[in-house]
Amino acid sequence: MSLAWHRKDFLSLRELSAEELNQVLATARVFKEILGRPIKKVPSLQGRTVVNLFVEPSTRTRISFELAAVRLSADVVSLDKDSSSLRKGETLSDTARNLEALQAGVIVIRHRSAGAAHFLAGRLKASVVNAGDGAHEHPTQGLLDAFTIQERLGKLAGVRVLIVGDIIHSRVARSNLWALTKLGARVTLVGPPTLLPREFAELGVKVSYDLDGQLEEADVINLLRIQHERMVQARLPSVGEYAGLFGLNLERFQRCKPGVLLMHPGPVHRGVEIASELADGTNSVILEQVTNGLAVRMAVLYLVSGGRGLGES
Repeated sequence: MSLAWHRKDFLSLRELSAEELNQVLATARVFKEILGRPIKKVPSLQGRTVVNLFVEPSTRTRISFELAAVRLSADVVSLDKDSSSLRKGETLSDTARNLEALQAGVIVIRHRSAGAAHFLAGRLKASVVNAGDGAHEHPTQGLLDAFTIQERLGKLAGVRVLIVGDIIHSRVARSNLWALTKLGARVTLVGPPTLLPREFAELGVKVSYDLDGQLEEADVINLLRIQHERMVQARLPSVGEYAGLFGLNLERFQRCKPGVLLMHPGPVHRGVEIASELADGTNSVILEQVTNGLAVRMAVLYLVSGGRGLGES
């Protein structure tokens, strides 16, 4: 890539241009090739310190960022709320500033409050990477989903993507929406009206409340987790009713294209969002998403740490 990366932080896909999105994807492709080699480490971040500050619980994203930093030869420290002074009442800003005083060059943050990453980015010289903030965005998930689709189908432009489920609470849906539409995909959001306000149509996507009517044309179906922890009021009569109307079961799958890609950001509620046989089937790319997340997060850490396009002198 010849385009230099000029952003200190990586906070939101909404604010990135199509050229910047393509730069991250191209850099991730190089790192995925490196990850396929016998020696999977590169010295790109040697001598730099990456701190993973996960105030909200996570398994896949946290481990993925930890491994990404290790593969780049950075020194890595991981903290959660229970192992930091946040538990003692220290403010998020003071915690992050203390980490910066200890020479942290990159702080990767996951927080249950929307805007937490932006809040820190404006107060720190260190680079801030958003690993998920409330129901706002999860930018690296959006990119790894785009990467997986592009790798499998060879393109994003014109690809028909269904994003199904709990849209209103989903930071994954928002990041996917921004990345995919900017890169030319045709996105349809599907879910019950209580979890999918029609206002989402103003963001350049189609809104539908009928999953069965959308299946035949879909190239990709991305099934979202029902986020019980974010539901501040009853929005579903029952999980069983949701599964009956919006879960991808074996009967519904028969209406899909033979090569449709089945995606899920995890953790998967088998039998609710997707039948277990489909989650483990040949159309599923759920584990590929996890693998690709490592390459994407390596690319993000590399770029915010001052890296230019790989292969440049």
